[in-house]
Amino acid sequence: QVQLVESGGGLVQPGGSLRLSCAASGSIFTIGSMGWYRQAPGKQRELVAHITSGASTNYADSAKGRFTISRDNAKKTVYLQMNSLKPEDTAVYYCNVDRATTPRGLVYDAWGQGTQVTVSS
Repeated sequence: QVQLVESGGGLVQPGGSLRLSCAASGSIFTIGSMGWYRQAPGKQRELVAHITSGASTNYADSAKGRFTISRDNAKKTVYLQMNSLKPEDTAVYYCNVDRATTPRGLVYDAWGQGTQVTVSS
């Protein structure tokens, strides 16, 4: 089993910053790519940022230049630093692991429970 727990969401004013964290727990040997997704009310879930096990990154156009994804493999944690936040960034942010190796074998497509980010004055 792979459990993902996000933290760091909250209410912030436009132009502010937040840092999201997502820690993976369970009996995990290795973790593949990790990503942050978000879902706003009435919209589909969308990719925000993605980082491979080799630390290659990819960002949605809306996140480029404002958000930074990073990971600490020893802590099995992925981060999303969000700067210059806008009201349109308001959404529930979800952490994803595409693949993890465990004593029971490969686990695919694990998701966290989500953390709310609200950008409003």
